[in-house]
Order: sequence, then structure tokens, then C-alpha cells
Amino acid sequence: MTNYVIWTLLIPLLAGIIMLFIPQRVILQRTISIIASIILLINTVLLVFQIQTEGIQKMELGGWAPPFGIILVGDMLSGLLVLTTALVIIPILIYSFSSIGVEREKKYYYSIFFFLVTGVLGAFLTGDLFNMFVFFEVFLLSSYVLIVHGSTQKQLRESFKYVLINILSSALFVIGVAYLYAVIGTLNMAHLGERIASLTEPAPILTVIALMFLIIFGLKGAIFPLYFWLPASYTAPPTAIGALFGALLTKVGIYAIFRTYSIIFVHDPAYTHTVLGVLAALTMIFGVIGAVAHKDVTKILVYNVIVAVGFVLFGVSTMTEAGYQGAIYYVIHDMIIKAALFLLIGALVTVGGTKYLKQMGGIIKYHPALGWLFLVAVFALVGIPPLSGFIGKVLLIQGGTTVGDYWIVFLMMVASLLVLYSMIRIFLQGFYGKSVLSSKEEHGTTKGLLFPISLLIALSVLLGIGAEFLYPFVQTATEVLLQPELYINAVLKE
Repeated sequence: MTNYVIWTLLIPLLAGIIMLFIPQRVILQRTISIIASIILLINTVLLVFQIQTEGIQKMELGGWAPPFGIILVGDMLSGLLVLTTALVIIPILIYSFSSIGVEREKKYYYSIFFFLVTGVLGAFLTGDLFNMFVFFEVFLLSSYVLIVHGSTQKQLRESFKYVLINILSSALFVIGVAYLYAVIGTLNMAHLGERIASLTEPAPILTVIALMFLIIFGLKGAIFPLYFWLPASYTAPPTAIGALFGALLTKVGIYAIFRTYSIIFVHDPAYTHTVLGVLAALTMIFGVIGAVAHKDVTKILVYNVIVAVGFVLFGVSTMTEAGYQGAIYYVIHDMIIKAALFLLIGALVTVGGTKYLKQMGGIIKYHPALGWLFLVAVFALVGIPPLSGFIGKVLLIQGGTTVGDYWIVFLMMVASLLVLYSMIRIFLQGFYGKSVLSSKEEHGTTKGLLFPISLLIALSVLLGIGAEFLYPFVQTATEVLLQPELYINAVLKE
């Protein structure tokens, strides 16, 4: 039987290695990138259907059985996220062909791109906390290279803060892993869940460790108050790289909280998950304040990335079926729509020659397709039915009301309205309004940029109108979160 789990990692890794040897062959690198990403997509589709029909898949590397050996685990949550990753990277790659520049392409851009994807996919699929740390380092090292790729002054300036914060986070990760191993005696996530569940009176130190991991993953996922590094870092690199970061990197931190707070740290939910809910609410509040306050279109979008983090974490904090389903659906939606919006904003800045709203206007006159694609993306982002954001938000509201978190539900709805306001400002001022430039005075072109954007918008629309098809897969993923013994037994039992 084919093990699609291991091939999910090998395909992007081998593609990245091959392209290291042909840095000057740009057309060949583009061809290999597209072929590898399509093969990866097919593989992840097969993996998701295999999980749905045969149950949780695992791969014991070196033949060592868990909890002693390195293990990769594909349950439906990780399967859906690796599939969404495979879907998102294809349009970003196509966008790169027209926007990243030949000079950057010759400097190992595609190799580093695929190494970052390998790290992200590995973090989704690992069954061991230490190996999660290893995969975090793989995609972080790749992101260090990508954030300075091109070596502009802004990129170099912001890279120092980005690297410093992530080095601190990695150091904390190692310390947290060491403490957890000292207390429980294992790092396999299924084994950790089994041992902690068997404790009659879990030691208070476990709650401290749980909060420590919340800080660690909160730095990766940009939770309040740990999001301060994100706005400048995600707007410094070229558009395609920013889209890759915005679509994938914060989602790895969110996934890590999903996994650890549903399998491992479930011994004191009255405290740990209440803290998670409060931080989710604060993340929504401060994220939307930043989105409404800024006049820089790239910063408005990045702060909306932070708002989405709050929405997803709220679903996790409820520990309810609807809450988990809403969080899963919303994170899939957000990966797709944030990639689309990053590319749309990049195209807007390209033709307008500026990031500031007051210096642009009337762009829809010469680029109507770009303007209307942006409006559809905004409607999907805020959850206008039947677009993709609607389903996730309805389920999140249902999960919140089930546990009586009405005040957070209210905050979420207010935040959604303010997100709409922040993005509609871009449409009304940037695309409409008085024309600032004639078609001859524009600073760039949208040639080659609209097709990948259209692919992502189409995916978002399909995610909304095809919710009935996706729902059984989301339901399967939720079952494992609600019944962690399903994951534990699949990993530890022969």
C-alpha cells in the first residue's frame, strides 16, 4: 500500500534539492516547480481520501515503533492542512513567475521556497514534539533566507527583528520540550496524551508547561501580545513571499496549538482553555484596531491576518464540536483567501506605485478585473454567504454560544464588521475615487498576475458553495479532536 504521508515530504524536498544544482536555468526551475507542486497536490488529495476511507495513517521511520522512533502521522486535520498548502502554493508560484524577478529566481528562490514548504508540511505531519521543533527550524531557516531575498534596505532592517524573535521562540521551544520530557518522560504526542490522561492528579507544573507552549506557539502564530513582529516582517519581502508567509507560517503555530491543546494539555481546560479564549478575544481586538487605524494597504491586510488568528483560536478554546469544526473550516478558508488578498494587494501596489491609500485612486478604471476580484475576496474574507468565510463563522458562533461565551461571540461579530470596513476602504479609495494616474503613468502592469489570483478566488468560492462536500472531512477531523484516544490508539497500537 502506498504511503502518501512520506511522499508528502519527499516531493517538495527532492524538488528543492534538484533546483539547487540549476540556479541559472530559470525556465527549467519554473517547470520543475509547477510539476512538483502538481504532483504534491495529487499526492495530498490521495492522502486525504486514504485517511477518510482507511483511518489515520502513520509512517514509522527506520522501523522503530512509537514512542521510541520518529513517526509521521496523517490524521484528517493534518491531511486537510497539507492539502490546502498544496493548493495554495501553485498560484503563488505562478504569480512569482511574473513578479519575483529573474535575478531573484537565479539566487535559489525556488529551492528555498520548496524547503520552506517541506518544513511546513513536516510540522503538520509529525507525531513527535521534538521533531515538530526540527520542522519548525526547517521552515524558519528558509523564511530567514526569503525575508532578505533581494537584499533591499527594508528587508535587511526587518529581518533582524524577525530572526531575533524566532531564535528566542526556538530557545523557549527547546526549554519547553525539556521540561515536558522531564515531567512525563516522552515526547511522542500520542504517548504524552496517554500518560497525562492516566494521571489521577496532574501536577501543577503541567499547567505551567501548557502556558509555556502557548507562548511558544503564540509567537509563531501571532497571538496577542506576541504579534508585534509580524506587520513589518510580512510586508518587507516581495509580494509572492509575503503571500507564502501570510498563508502558511502563522497557520503552523495555530496547528500546533490545535494539536497540543486537544491531545496533550487537556488536564485543566477550565484554566488553560479559558486563557486561550481570552487571548483569542484580545487578538481580535488589537488586530482589528491595527487594520482600521492604518493607511498602508499592506499593513491593513497584515493586521487582518492577526484578526483571523483570534477567530480560529476562539474555536479551539470552546472544545465543542461546532467550535472545532468552525476553527478547521476557517483556517482552511483563511489560508486560501489570505494568499489571494496578498497577491491582490501586491498587484494594486504594482500598478499604483504606492502603498498609501491617499496617494492612489481610480485604478478600477484601467483594471476592472483586478477591482472586482478584490471585492469578491473581501466578501469572502468577512463571510458574506455563500462564500467560504461564512460557514466557518457560523460554526464558530454556534460553538461559542454552546459554552456561553457570548461576549467573545459579540466581539467576533463586531471585529468582522470592522474587518469589512478596513478592506472596503481600500476598494473605495484605491480602486474607486478620483484617478491619480493615467494608464500611461502607472508604475507597473498586472500581466501574468490576474490568473493565479483568479485561481485562489475560485477556490474560495468553491469552498463556500461546496461546503456540503467538505463537511464530512471536517467532521472526521473534529472527531479526533473531541476523542483524542482515536489518535492515541492509531499511533501506539499495532
